[in-house]
Amino acid sequence: MLSSPPLVELRNLTFGYTERTVLHNLSLHIPRGKVTALIGPMGGGKTTTLRVIGGQLRAGSGEMLFDGQDVTPMDQHQLYAVRRRMGMLFQFGALFADLSVFENVAFPLREHTNLPESLIRDIVLMKLNAVGLRCARNLMPSEVSGGMARRIATARAIALDPELVMYDEPFSGLDPISLRTAARLVRELNDSMGLTSILVSHELTQTLAIADHVLILDQGRLAFEGTVDEARNSTAPLVYQYMNERPDGPVQFHYPAMPLQQDFGITA
Repeated sequence: MLSSPPLVELRNLTFGYTERTVLHNLSLHIPRGKVTALIGPMGGGKTTTLRVIGGQLRAGSGEMLFDGQDVTPMDQHQLYAVRRRMGMLFQFGALFADLSVFENVAFPLREHTNLPESLIRDIVLMKLNAVGLRCARNLMPSEVSGGMARRIATARAIALDPELVMYDEPFSGLDPISLRTAARLVRELNDSMGLTSILVSHELTQTLAIADHVLILDQGRLAFEGTVDEARNSTAPLVYQYMNERPDGPVQFHYPAMPLQQDFGITA
């Protein structure tokens, strides 16, 4: 029995800012219905990859396929339609500070649909209930904790019943209880709603506990693709160093630079 084609696929994709290339001829796939952990050393291109998938950034070359369609050449109208099928949880939630919790979750519904207010109300309350925060509907973002803010942002990300949800560092700064709750929520929403999820995180324990598929990026290149067990058992130097949190290996602490003596004008 053949498996279904991936929901997202990057083919030989390259992206850069001015003269600095961030993603180098990158090819990878995101399987449908799974939680994919997109991990790797800092500066590897993970958040950039999410932005390319979401159409916020345009690739310089290559293809970014969503459900078989290349997003790269789409005009604004076509891209808007595709984005309705995606949800995004930004780093630290990125809630609108001057809108209530209810209005934050209602925002994408008002932006992308012409639904009556009565139906918008019911949808918002259902999404807030799904993340355990229906009672927080009238609060302002300044009145909720960091963990609650992430859950509210998650409710906003699933407001349009997307096929794909992307999470950019959803566990950063959370206490152990909130972190475990947030991780369990990602898994439960993925399974109960039939989603495909991409999770960027440096919190390996909880991320790998809920992931089905693992991608490791390093300096804009794919260093590993496979299952959680395959990642844990890999002997590839970079993968081994990252998965085992070793300080010594291919990933260096210092960003590449000229020799120290040359930078400070020190002569022998």
